[in-house]
Amino acid sequence: MKAPESAPKPKAPSQRAQGTPIRALRTAGGLSVRFELRPLVTVVALLVVALAASVVLIGTGDFQIPASDVISTLLGNGSVAHEFIVNDLRLPRVVVGLLVGAALGLSGALFQSVTRNPLGSPDIIGFGQGSTVGALVVIVLFKGSAEAVAYGSLAGGLVTGVLIYLLAWKRGVHGYRLVLVGIGAAAVLTAVNGYLLTKAQIVDAARAVVWITGSLNGRGWEQVGPLFWFCVILIPLVFAYARPLRMLEMGDDVAYALGVRVERTRLVLMTAAVLLTAAATAAAGPVAFVSLTAPQLARRLTRSPGPNLLASMVMGATLLIAADLGAQRVFGADQLPVGVVTGVLGGGYLLWLLAAERKAGRI
Repeated sequence: MKAPESAPKPKAPSQRAQGTPIRALRTAGGLSVRFELRPLVTVVALLVVALAASVVLIGTGDFQIPASDVISTLLGNGSVAHEFIVNDLRLPRVVVGLLVGAALGLSGALFQSVTRNPLGSPDIIGFGQGSTVGALVVIVLFKGSAEAVAYGSLAGGLVTGVLIYLLAWKRGVHGYRLVLVGIGAAAVLTAVNGYLLTKAQIVDAARAVVWITGSLNGRGWEQVGPLFWFCVILIPLVFAYARPLRMLEMGDDVAYALGVRVERTRLVLMTAAVLLTAAATAAAGPVAFVSLTAPQLARRLTRSPGPNLLASMVMGATLLIAADLGAQRVFGADQLPVGVVTGVLGGGYLLWLLAAERKAGRI
């Protein structure tokens, strides 16, 4: 008699073969928590880089402060002069940069996961341009204050988000349809921005151009507060939907079969992403390409499937602070807005991404 053949052993998932081992942490109550080691190490390393760059950035300027003195001042042991320069002048700028970078990185990860497209970024599919239209309307037509400009930017982003969602709706919102509608909306909104600039008086036009470049110059604690509360409210909401989002990446049919309320999940996450983008734009202007590059770089560093929300958020903060530090070190304090640096670097990355997607036959 022929012996029965043994069942073939199941193959490990491809992402595990690429080197993302899973660790399990067992608590005293018997609860087991699973986590991937490489993404955790990546997030910790990025946090260290972001904090180190922040300390160096605080010490950079016309009045140089050593890193040791910056740390001592932040701990409450600095001189009166250092406390004024660090706590009142430079620390708010760095905090705004960290929050803006984190908000843009997280919103980019959300849009790219919802659309299942690496080009699904707020500054590619029109949401950044919508916030810019709202700000320019306040500047050019109503001569509004800085606070009014921030509210106008927030309103412009929200209105744009609603319009793009409605235009992309057809028995649901398909990812590629959302990207195509968003790209068309971005083109229209860019034309509106140009029209508003041509109609502006010279002083208002100069003010508008400075704002739309994207800059951390002159940012104070009044910009930190609103952006901080947006992040405090929206980030936990986003992470609460992390598991449904991971299922949504596998396709609507699979997500439905797994019990995910697809349209509700997509609407909640898109609303959170639009709010994060609008709040970040209101605080620092339309800083280009951070939301596009941060999720992709985070995915390549972690080598992990899924949205990589935490890694994208930390990567966005690190990119923005590093770009601002590079601008000040190379061109001097307050000489080059951070939006110019991120635009140059992000534009090069976008060209590389398009070439890679074309080579892979996806576009």
